Amino acid sequence: MVIGGLRTAVKFGLAGLATAQAAVIATLMIADRRRRRGRQHVGFPTAPPQTMPADETVVTVYTKGRDLYDDMIAAIDAAEDTVLLETYIWKGDRTGQRFKRAVTAAAERGVAVYLVYDSFANLVVPQKFFEFDPRINVLRHRPWTGLRGFPVRAPGLNHRKVLVVDGEVGFLGGYNIGSEYATRWRDTHMRLAGPAVADLENAFVDYWNQTRSKKHDTLPQPEERQWESPITLARNVPSLGVYPIRYMYLEAIDRARERIWLTHAYLIPDDDLIFALVEAVERGVDVRIIVPAESNHVVADWLSRVSYHALLSRGVRVFLYQNAMVHAKTATIDSVWSTIGTANIDRLSLVGNYELNAEILDAGIAGMMEDIFAMDIGNCRELTLEEWEARPLAAKVSEAIIAPLRPLL
Repeated sequence: MVIGGLRTAVKFGLAGLATAQAAVIATLMIADRRRRRGRQHVGFPTAPPQTMPADETVVTVYTKGRDLYDDMIAAIDAAEDTVLLETYIWKGDRTGQRFKRAVTAAAERGVAVYLVYDSFANLVVPQKFFEFDPRINVLRHRPWTGLRGFPVRAPGLNHRKVLVVDGEVGFLGGYNIGSEYATRWRDTHMRLAGPAVADLENAFVDYWNQTRSKKHDTLPQPEERQWESPITLARNVPSLGVYPIRYMYLEAIDRARERIWLTHAYLIPDDDLIFALVEAVERGVDVRIIVPAESNHVVADWLSRVSYHALLSRGVRVFLYQNAMVHAKTATIDSVWSTIGTANIDRLSLVGNYELNAEILDAGIAGMMEDIFAMDIGNCRELTLEEWEARPLAAKVSEAIIAPLRPLL
């Protein structure tokens, strides 16, 4: 009787929590929709593309989508042998059509074109847009990728954004393809020219060959890859159960002695990452994190808030980016180490999705990333512990109700 009563109580308790969570999420989404209706586009600081060598590879960093898209299209237009394009979101708008025309023209002149896009992320895009020239090789990543075979691995979305042309030029970063991202989102992307491109090509080829169907040809591996380079790639591959990006961050944070400057669209750190950041502050490291004041995912914003007290109360400084969505996934540490890539600091990116980050050990690139961080922080408002603790009771209760959902994101 007692056990049966406990089971009933637990069931009702879980049902009540789920109902409360649904109510909070619905309220947040309604309020967010109303907020978006009246929002006007406001400019934000950007910098021209900045170029610097890292050993034998030349790195260009972009902070504005329009500049990036122009260079990506120019690279596709100049392609002679291969175009490898992988993206999470590919809008069917003016910018999306521009990319589609470019890859179609490349295929028409005999270039081997291979495209990958995430089917789930593009459900809202008219599917007719994804009807490509039959000469183009297309792989649609589906949410259940990774569930084939034995042992069964976790599924995952393909959150990567990669372009490699002729094995000579490569692009990687946070930008999806779409007109809104060209001017209204603050993101960071990089262009590589030189030996490090082979690793980026290898990342695309490995993904293609591991997930292709029988109708797709196998791609050859790049012939020359460096053993030693200031630029290396960390790949999360759910189908193989491999997630090195989280450990890349933990190791870099653990080495920091002067500064840790992070910019992330979605900040939902696990306990280990929170501990690592707090421990860094305790040994005198300047830890600063830029996040959007309001992102494009209101639920993710509120789940991020659950960690704010643990961070702010221990000396981590949090800065809220104003009047635009900051979508970058970057960090720079001690004027030596930097990363630019696709992974957010949340569970979906760090132990869920297919992701790709460049890890760069180069003082010149780190200095460039510090300048970009300084530019971005000038468009931020710092969130203080006092302000955070003074937030309304209703907000605190709502955060507590949805907090159990953090492991899902």
